[in-house]
Parts: sequence; C-alpha cells; structure tokens
Amino acid sequence: MPEPDRAPVPEKAPPRLRNAVSAVLLALACLLVPFGALASWAAHGLTDTGRYVRTMAPLAADPDVQRAVADAVGDGIMREAGYELDTGSLRGAVGPFVHDAARSFTRTEAFRAAWDAANQAVHAAVLHALRDDEAHAAAVTVDLAPVVARVKRQLADDHVSFAHRIPVAHARVPVLPAGDLDRLRRGYHVLDTAAFWLPLTAAVLAVAGIAVAACRRRAVTALGLGTALGGGLLVLAVAIGRRLTLADLPDALHRPAAGAVYDALTTTLRTVSWLLLVLGLTVALGSWLTGRCLAARRRGRASAAPAADPPPEPTRARA
Repeated sequence: MPEPDRAPVPEKAPPRLRNAVSAVLLALACLLVPFGALASWAAHGLTDTGRYVRTMAPLAADPDVQRAVADAVGDGIMREAGYELDTGSLRGAVGPFVHDAARSFTRTEAFRAAWDAANQAVHAAVLHALRDDEAHAAAVTVDLAPVVARVKRQLADDHVSFAHRIPVAHARVPVLPAGDLDRLRRGYHVLDTAAFWLPLTAAVLAVAGIAVAACRRRAVTALGLGTALGGGLLVLAVAIGRRLTLADLPDALHRPAAGAVYDALTTTLRTVSWLLLVLGLTVALGSWLTGRCLAARRRGRASAAPAADPPPEPTRARA
C-alpha cells in the first residue's frame, strides 16, 4: 500500500547566516541607542518649561553664576548711566561700588525670584517660537515686565522702603535673532520626530536580532555589551561637548558660569548615559554567567549518568 505524500518540511537557515543577520540587526540597534537617548533628552528634557526652571533654579546660588550676572548687571548700569566702560576716572571711582551692589543683590531672595521668572519667560518664548510654524520669522523677544513685577513684589515682602517706587515698564529684550529661527525650528521638528522613532526602531531591531540568532544567549550578551559601549560613548560625547562649548566662549572669566549651566542642563543626559553603561554590562554579565552555569550543569549530569548495560547475548535455539 503506497505511503501518503508528506508535506515538505521547510529547512531552517544555516546557523552562520542567522548569526550574520543577527549581528547586523544588533549592531544597528546598539548604534541607535545613544542617538535615541540624545534625541529624547533634547526633544523632551529641554522642552518642559517647569522642568527647565527647576533645573536652572539652583544655579541662582552658584558663585560663578552670581559673579557673571553681577558683572553683566553692573556693566549695564554703568552703560545706562553714561560712563565709559574702559576709560575715565569717574568710572574708576563709581564702578566698584556699582558692582559690589550688584553682587550683593545676587545673594538676595529677590535675585532668586528674578532668576526663576527670567528663565521661565525666556524658555516659554523660545519654545513657542519653535513650535509655532505659522509664526513670522521675527526675532524672539521677552517682556521684562513680569520679571520686574516679581522682583518688586519680593522687595516689598522684604519691607524694602523704595520697592513701591520701582516702575514696571514693558521692555522687550531680544533672545533669538530672526535669521536663526527657521533653522532652529527645522532642527526642533527633526529632533521631535527622532525622539519617537529612534528608540522604537532600536527596540524592534534588538528583538529581531535576538529572535534570529542561532544562540540567543550569545545574542543577549552581545546586545548588552553594545548597549554598554553606546552608553560609554555618550558619556564621552557629553564631556567633549562641554569642552568644545566652553572653548568657543570669548570671555574666559565667565566660562565657569557657562560650565555650571552646561552641567545643570546635561544632568539627565549624563544619568541616562551611565544607566545605559551599567545596564548593558549587567545584562552581558548575567547572560554570560547563566551560560557558564548551564554548561557546568550539563557536564555534571553527563559525568553522573550510569554506564549503559551491555546488550544481552543471543540465546541458541534448542533442537
């Protein structure tokens, strides 16, 4: 009786091809991880006004920031008063008192209130300009009236006698020039899109690379090492970016203040970078140890198994 035809069994891809495809997918995933973290930090970590103000608030007590603000305020007062900033004996007599008064102001609660209000106003104005595609390509300005009103209210709460005489004038200060607005707006939209797609693509590639691999444990180990490498490179990139940013500043006296601002803004990015490094090493080490334990267990079972009984001898048939 003829046997029924069996359905052909699909042959699996050879292990070498599967490992090659898995290596490519895992390499792409590990490459996208640091870029996805960077895009997410720029698109989400820096675009929350409340989080930005809370991040910048401690800098009001930083001595380098206070010194930079006091110098800028003192020079502005001298300029408004009509004194020359470089020459003049009158400036030499009045200037130190003005700068000392400005430095004293930076150590008050009124300065902290003004610092928070100014950061909130600047961040909200810049963010609105970047998100509003229909806005005209005009320079982004900030109205200082809310800042002055907050300082006036703080001085009145501190029982300063001349606080009620401070005029609250609407003076708009330019923040972003009109020529840079279109370029920054396009860059913001690219980052906003990349912040969503890069982490998602990295996750899909990682899962596919592990599923395709002939040995999934080794694929997990490789993924952990690649993630740790990406986190380490991101830590190095943040450090190099800090050095390059401070090197481009023309005034060496204010570089410590700029460094404090850079460190405050990149705190979350540095934390994420170290987390990627530690998490990748932990996953790789755990996968490697699991493989060693399984191999040792198999060797123990093989050595403890009893020897197979010899086959019985054939018995002779009786006549």
